Amino acid sequence: MSEGSRTTQLLPTATARQTWTALAAEFRRLPGLTAAAGALLVAASASGLVAPWVLGRLVDDVKAGADTGRIVMWAGVIAAAAVVAGVLTAAGAAVAARLGETVLARLRERVLDRALHLPSSTLERAGTGDLVARAGDDVAVVTNAITGIGPLMVGAVLTIVLTAGGLFTLNPWLGLAGLVAAPAYALALRWYLPKSVPFYAQERIATGERSQAMAGALHGAATVRAYGIEEVHVARIADRSAAARDLGLTVFGIFTRFGLRINRAELIGLSSVLIAGFLLVRAGQTTVGAATAAALYFHRLFNPIGLILMEFDAVMQAGASLARLIGVASLPGQPAVAGREPVDHDAALSVTVRRHHYEDGPTVLEDVTLTLAPGERVALVGASGAGKSTLAGIAAGIIPASDGDARLRGVPLQDLGEIRVRKEIALVSQEVHVFAGPLADDLRLARPDADDAEVEKALDRVGATGWLRTLPDGLATHVGEGGHRLTAAQAQQLALARLILADPAVAVLDEATAEAGSAGARDLDRAAAAATDGRTTLIVAHRLVQAADADRIIVLDHGRIVEQGTHDALLAAGGRYAHLWQSWGGPR
Repeated sequence: MSEGSRTTQLLPTATARQTWTALAAEFRRLPGLTAAAGALLVAASASGLVAPWVLGRLVDDVKAGADTGRIVMWAGVIAAAAVVAGVLTAAGAAVAARLGETVLARLRERVLDRALHLPSSTLERAGTGDLVARAGDDVAVVTNAITGIGPLMVGAVLTIVLTAGGLFTLNPWLGLAGLVAAPAYALALRWYLPKSVPFYAQERIATGERSQAMAGALHGAATVRAYGIEEVHVARIADRSAAARDLGLTVFGIFTRFGLRINRAELIGLSSVLIAGFLLVRAGQTTVGAATAAALYFHRLFNPIGLILMEFDAVMQAGASLARLIGVASLPGQPAVAGREPVDHDAALSVTVRRHHYEDGPTVLEDVTLTLAPGERVALVGASGAGKSTLAGIAAGIIPASDGDARLRGVPLQDLGEIRVRKEIALVSQEVHVFAGPLADDLRLARPDADDAEVEKALDRVGATGWLRTLPDGLATHVGEGGHRLTAAQAQQLALARLILADPAVAVLDEATAEAGSAGARDLDRAAAAATDGRTTLIVAHRLVQAADADRIIVLDHGRIVEQGTHDALLAAGGRYAHLWQSWGGPR
């Protein structure tokens, strides 16, 4: 829509509790894989405890004057433990990654399912950029966390728990000495979290805004070039990119100072263990080997603790992205629709708009009352910004009126529900997407049970038979991205053929033939007339010749209806429509 200004209302983001609940539910759906991943990761972490303990025993044996054979035996045990730990770590990471990828795949499916069933008004308010960022950037962030850092983080947590247990097993005092570092780590984390967490959420939003700006510029590239406003859109993208960059640099600065605090905690902990070990050995309460093993155990904690803390930014980013995905995936699903319900084509459509505006923007429509009788063909005309597309969007149930409603057979569209409205009212705009795949599959999006004969008949009605016969594989020809490229006019014919197959009671054409050049304009007009024959139809007329063939013409000016009537009556009245007709170059 072009009229008015809008304030973006982003799609929901799950809370931390909702995120963990949703993840736990997904893991419960895969009990075998979850148990296998957990067992392998625990075993890998436990096997890593062997080498420090054996080295401690080795120190004691050397101190006691053990023979070479015993020392070689301990060396063999260390080597074997290293091999086992490596194998278990690799296996655990592989199984954990498989588990995570499976959970993410199911989550992606739910996100896509909910996105495809979002009410049109919700998607309009959110903008495509927010959804694209979630389906693209957020999925990439979570995927990287699951396949890369995820298994390492789980292994790190298990290593910390088991190693701490090993310290206390060697000597409770050595375990307590190691815990001296805990407050320093906690203080570092306490300093870091409040400063970083808000920035990660803001960074994901900034990424979505950048995607929205880029999508808008690319989607309307032709218009941007036509009006020479490339610099405006480049500046807007640069502004969004700069915001994301500045947030990233701010977080990196905080993260660097966080690393210094981690190093300080490591120094405190290791010094405490070494001092405690020295005092215990001197008091005869432990052996040199046990003290050595304790120091090695604590040193072994450097990597997992450092991994958890130093990679906490990746975890926080993944958490923010996951919450955004689950926010969409947790939206209420659409009820299943059994079979193809018949549509009553004897439908009257009425729209009453006392006032409509986008968020806090200016008034776009005011005091508009529009009624279409069953089978009537009504055209909306007016200058750019008059409110035509907004009125068409309200009539189609895409945009909820700020103050007013649209009714089908006297029933408010919001009471019919999104699914029923989409079956009853079809909107065809100038923005037609050709899906990648066989041409027949693209058309069957409108009616999956349509056979080839019905598909060909729909194409024939909109005048597409000529170019259909030139396709190498007919209906089986792959079109869209990576396939046969359809012209703008052919894509519009495809959309109109879908309309015929969908067979709604009401059709709303929002400049649906505007993409055709002058040579194909009349062909597309005829195609639109054939697709809407006998159907209640509202047309946003891009060319006034489309309005001339309508049963009734509504003239909008600055959001108000200023004239209505037949083409001949309005010309005879000599008002706004007559002036538009003469300016357009139509015959007097």
